[in-house]
Amino acid sequence: MSKRLRIGIVGCGTISDIHAEAIQQSKNAELISVFSRSEKNACRVGEKYETKWSVEWDEFISDPDLDAVSICTPNGNHLDYGKRAAEAGKHVIIEKPIEVTLKRAKELIDVCHKNNVQLAVIYQYRFFAEVEELKRQIEKNKLGRLFMGDAYIKWFRTQDYYDSGAWRGTFKLDGGGVLINQAIHTIDLLQWLMGDVESVFGQVGTFTHERMEGEDNAVATLRFKSGAIGVIEGSTSVQPAQSRRIEIHGEKGSAVINDDTVKISVTGESQDKDETDGDSAVKSTGSSSPLGGFSTEPHKKQFEAIVNAINNNEKPPVSGDESIKSLAIVMAIYESSRTNAMVFLDDLIEIG
Repeated sequence: MSKRLRIGIVGCGTISDIHAEAIQQSKNAELISVFSRSEKNACRVGEKYETKWSVEWDEFISDPDLDAVSICTPNGNHLDYGKRAAEAGKHVIIEKPIEVTLKRAKELIDVCHKNNVQLAVIYQYRFFAEVEELKRQIEKNKLGRLFMGDAYIKWFRTQDYYDSGAWRGTFKLDGGGVLINQAIHTIDLLQWLMGDVESVFGQVGTFTHERMEGEDNAVATLRFKSGAIGVIEGSTSVQPAQSRRIEIHGEKGSAVINDDTVKISVTGESQDKDETDGDSAVKSTGSSSPLGGFSTEPHKKQFEAIVNAINNNEKPPVSGDESIKSLAIVMAIYESSRTNAMVFLDDLIEIG
């Protein structure tokens, strides 16, 4: 029987509830404490999940029972807390994205490696059963050689959403706007299914919101290292909000992810085959509300996979290195929009 990993949560905002519930539901993990600089937030989460809570970092991180931390702070604080946790010998689990710049992301990866602790980043959409099955089918060449992959994230966020936190939509703490916050999950899925991206050309802008540094709309064309091409469109301005959609096209057929359902259509089959089990499908309403309709099941599955990897001294799924890929796509789109030029991801990652 694998060891139960004892986890503490850092940051007690909205997403911390999803992490707390997923940890408590996991068969091989245990929530033992939470930390926040806000006494109100720390107390709320601690009492809700009947666990220790603290507003003193040294008290929280020095707990000898603590094996790992799950960081749920604004994106631009991930390195700061992750570094301090790693130096204390704690494994590091981070809510997406890993950080707000490639330089800070690589520094976090390096410090975890130096201190011999594991680093994992939460990209729970990879752990939907239907998406896992699609990945297997692609690897089995069911769709044939892939030639096009597109991602569409056309959602809506109110002005009140951006005004609700001083960090939202800022470069320092959010990393930007729709691409790095709302769209990065879908960007991660696109590159995971299609393969590594070679280059991008993109444009971003802020059209319908005020008082935000980042973008509320973005478009980009991609070329994958396989030679395939694709498109990313992201928005938090679209009314009514649209379903998140990924389209994968190959020589033998196509696959479409519409919110959290998957349909594979293959030439020569008598009819389209819906790979989704209707009883297990989760209908996300994240398009209209940040956490509306969330199921903790994919988070739970990823936490269990992370714990198994840590117990076996293996690199966890969506490691720090793996999470760099989606961040690099976002950073490349920002750089391309700034310079009005095509950006090659390997060059960007090397420069950091």
